[in-house]
Amino acid sequence: MLSIKRIQKEAGEIIERLKVRNFDGSEIIGQVIDQDKKRRGILQDTEKKKAELNRLSTDIGNLFREKKNDEAKQTKEKTGKLKEEIKKLDKEVGEIENKLNDLLIQIPNIPHSSVPAGNSEGDNEEIRTGGEFPELPGDALPHWELAVKYDIIDFELGNKITGAGFPVYKGKGAKLQRALINFFLDEGTKAGYLEVQPPVVVNEDSGYGTGQLPDKDGQMYYIQTDNLYLIPTAEVPVTNMYRNVILDAEELPVKNIAYTLCFRREAGSYGKDVRGLNRLHQFDKVEIVQIQHPGKSYETLEEMTVHIEGLVQKLGLPYRIMRLCGGDLSFTSALTYDFEVFSAAQKKWLEVSSVSNFESFQSNRLKLRYKEKGEKKTNIAHTLNGSALALPRILAALLENNQTPGGIMIPEILRPYTGFDIITRNP
Repeated sequence: MLSIKRIQKEAGEIIERLKVRNFDGSEIIGQVIDQDKKRRGILQDTEKKKAELNRLSTDIGNLFREKKNDEAKQTKEKTGKLKEEIKKLDKEVGEIENKLNDLLIQIPNIPHSSVPAGNSEGDNEEIRTGGEFPELPGDALPHWELAVKYDIIDFELGNKITGAGFPVYKGKGAKLQRALINFFLDEGTKAGYLEVQPPVVVNEDSGYGTGQLPDKDGQMYYIQTDNLYLIPTAEVPVTNMYRNVILDAEELPVKNIAYTLCFRREAGSYGKDVRGLNRLHQFDKVEIVQIQHPGKSYETLEEMTVHIEGLVQKLGLPYRIMRLCGGDLSFTSALTYDFEVFSAAQKKWLEVSSVSNFESFQSNRLKLRYKEKGEKKTNIAHTLNGSALALPRILAALLENNQTPGGIMIPEILRPYTGFDIITRNP
């Protein structure tokens, strides 16, 4: 959420940068400024009346001591009127602050200066590529057919138990999933991230804190009886660990890594893009989160990007890194790099990670602050996160790209985790 102070100082620049998102912020920014001006005017009036009330309260005591009872009673009546006026003004301020909050949560984050204008993923910028494209035989199979052939993922069974988008992993398929999770966690730990295991259900305040609410309300699974939400990503519970927290500057950066199940309704998704593992309602993901000093957050974004790139390289997958354009940027992000791996049998790029800098946007909502040594003043921290990595499409690309006439080869880096080097059949 943007701060009112920043909107007051940079209104014109904010409106111009929001145009990169195809968001016309002129009207709503104007409303924020007008409401805040009205709020500050009422607060000034309230302070004057409170000062007058304090003065009159002192006078009443003096008048009673001087036996001027009639004057004291008249003055007391004035204080009663003042208290009613102050109460009314306080109520007006509360109503204006609610209006301000309703306006502020509708304004997306300001795109970083490097974010290109554009309407959709077709306008994203390719930053760099890596890896070698596999040469597959003409009869190569997509991963959903490989899953059936080797009996490692059962989509129909998942559909029977729950519905479409909830597959059942079996035998070596399940073990490969677990191998990927442990590999990603181990690599993150080596890079200095502290592993945490957060809840996969969060309250409304947590969803609001990281910006999923109200923006993504319809995409989250909701438990109505308890007013709780299933998480769409570990970003939500992990970042909310620091809600209403003041960190010492010496503690920065704070680095956490977490494996969780993730749940997304993916409303409106249909067609060939949802085949197999391409788009699921429940999936496994390892997430990295950092809380960082504002002066170092973009350096950290590059560091996190390099970490994720290293994971994809070690898995031997062809990949490309895309800088998202304004029209494809999430509501909360200032700058996002997407990682895509090439799925050879499908002949298409699959997004497997987004690594983003939210700057102070989430921290303002979370009231996540830090304090420099020896100073009383607190400052708003920056938050960043990235998938490292999301499993379904990684698994899809691994199965397709490593298929051979004799079976599916396991990347060498994963063999200590799987205990086997090829999938030919389940035991």
